[in-house]
Amino acid sequence: MNETRQSRYTRILVKLSGEALLGSSDYGIDPAVLKRIAGELQDIIEMGVQVAVVVGGGNIFRGAGLARAGMDRVAADHMGMLATVMNSLAMQDALESLGMHARVMSAIRINEVCEDYIRRRAVRHLEKGRVVIFAAGTGNPFFTTDTAASLRAIEINADILLKATKVNGVYSDDPVRNPAAVRYTRLTFDKVLTDKLNVMDATAIVMCRDNRLPLRVFNLNNSGDLTRIVRGEDVGTTVTFE
Repeated sequence: MNETRQSRYTRILVKLSGEALLGSSDYGIDPAVLKRIAGELQDIIEMGVQVAVVVGGGNIFRGAGLARAGMDRVAADHMGMLATVMNSLAMQDALESLGMHARVMSAIRINEVCEDYIRRRAVRHLEKGRVVIFAAGTGNPFFTTDTAASLRAIEINADILLKATKVNGVYSDDPVRNPAAVRYTRLTFDKVLTDKLNVMDATAIVMCRDNRLPLRVFNLNNSGDLTRIVRGEDVGTTVTFE
């Protein structure tokens, strides 16, 4: 580990949307984007930080969208969970190609390709310097990968949950539709819920608030922002319990 590169945190969980892996594509995974993200995670690991990751599956299947189209919601959500497993395996491969050690742990049993999620084993992997990628959400339908990220971050006692998005923080309105939208630098979880700000689903926000887990929202497309956050720089929007 490079001790000269100081980190503000000991253990973090990074939530990546499936769409983050699209790059300029309309579907699937852009290898260049995957490699860049893996490189940023490597920089953090080399700072001595323990890193966990939750990846969504929206670049392949989105359960809620399939349900709106008429598919049974439980079946659709199970398909979405399998999509997150595929993305997690891709992320594991990208990390290992850079010489890092990574483990995919699934909330549903799929032992031929990855480990079952066991909390104590996950923490042990982190303590050994391995990147742990949590797949298949919570393993239950009707729960988003945002909720899975909050749950896993709390379970592993992460210092902070970092949510990667396509914009550089939380805005008062959609900045694409409304150029006058204001970006917040700091928010409370209660304000996010009261103002119905589009950060994470309400279940995930309540879990973070009630367990006093801070949240940082940032733009994954800004190369280096993830590393800057870990170093303690003021990037994106911080959401706290007070």
